[in-house]
Amino acid sequence: MTISATRRTVLAAGAAGAAALLAGCSEYGNENGGGGEAESPAQEEPTSGESPGEAPAGEELAKTAEIPVGGGKIFKDEQVVVTQPEQGEFKAFSAICTHQRCTVASVSDGTINCTCHGSKFRVADASVADGPATRPLPEEKITVTGNSIRLA
Repeated sequence: MTISATRRTVLAAGAAGAAALLAGCSEYGNENGGGGEAESPAQEEPTSGESPGEAPAGEELAKTAEIPVGGGKIFKDEQVVVTQPEQGEFKAFSAICTHQRCTVASVSDGTINCTCHGSKFRVADASVADGPATRPLPEEKITVTGNSIRLA
């Protein structure tokens, strides 16, 4: 007999385990000066057939002026980080760290930073700049029209 799990079942189980792990990590970090906000992986159920955490295609994420050159901006609800490695060049990547699936926390000094375990990814191509992550952040599709950045 073969038992198959649906994507929703697997995601729900992963989210529950991540919630327990993050709850323990956030208590430790806050008590010992490790600081930072605790990230909650729990998400609301989609209402229009979308996957959790995904914005509808075509939704505007930001204006181009909102993304600093050599930096980027994290869109937690959409689980996307948009970067501008060089003037006029915009890229988008998953905001979920490939190490243990925490949401990345900041973009600074040319890297996308995950504060859960210290992984850093380059803003130009999301390749690993510093581990423990060993894989780059997956690329996301965006379109830039005029001064508008939208999910593709």
